[in-house]
Amino acid sequence: MAKKNSESDKSGGNQSGRDNMDRIVSAARKSWHEREKGYRERSLKIHPWVCARCGREFTRENLHLLTVHHRDHNHDHNPPDGSNWENLCLYCHDNEHSRFLDHSEGGGAEVGDEKKETATFKPFAGLKDLLESKKE
Repeated sequence: MAKKNSESDKSGGNQSGRDNMDRIVSAARKSWHEREKGYRERSLKIHPWVCARCGREFTRENLHLLTVHHRDHNHDHNPPDGSNWENLCLYCHDNEHSRFLDHSEGGGAEVGDEKKETATFKPFAGLKDLLESKKE
């Protein structure tokens, strides 16, 4: 019988731990939803209901598919004028975050202390000289 009590104590302890974790997760989600709701509502009032990347237009029926993207990727930077936000459809928003992660993982535009060239061919390198020779 002592064995049964110790097993029930263990499961009770696990349940208490799970309940505590559930409360923490629930509080974090609620906080995130409240914060997100505030800037989302403001962005929808300021900006048109159009994806800033692909131009898809939204109505009240499909507005839930329009997300607010933070241009600097900092979700705590929410200026009242909306200058850090752009409305993006779900697809463009996912694409933007994937591109940002790829950029970050690749070391950005710099490797070590050296800047790496993003392009080697410069098609307009001699254009200024050509234009100046035509003026003369």
